[in-house]
Amino acid sequence: MDGIRWRTRTGAPWRDVPERYGPWERVDDLFRRRQRDGTWARILTRLQAEADAKGLITWDVNVDSTVCRAHQHAAGTAKKGTSKKYRPAGSSSSRPTTALDVPVAD
Repeated sequence: MDGIRWRTRTGAPWRDVPERYGPWERVDDLFRRRQRDGTWARILTRLQAEADAKGLITWDVNVDSTVCRAHQHAAGTAKKGTSKKYRPAGSSSSRPTTALDVPVAD
């Protein structure tokens, strides 16, 4: 149980659980079995009920939309440099033309 508490508190990967808690595979297995049989959900529910009965929990919810952002690929915009709007007339590539690319007249 101490290994599970250590891992949960630190957020470290299971493989980093210190050896003093036993093999990490055993600690992980114990956690997963307790998760599958609903032990952790029952513990959380009971702790919340006790804290709520003592008035230690306020159930106010606040949603701030400034932290809800779509990923850049969700916007549906064209990738930079591929839009026809920004290409120079007559250019077939998105690479800008430089002085070295322009043919010199003899």
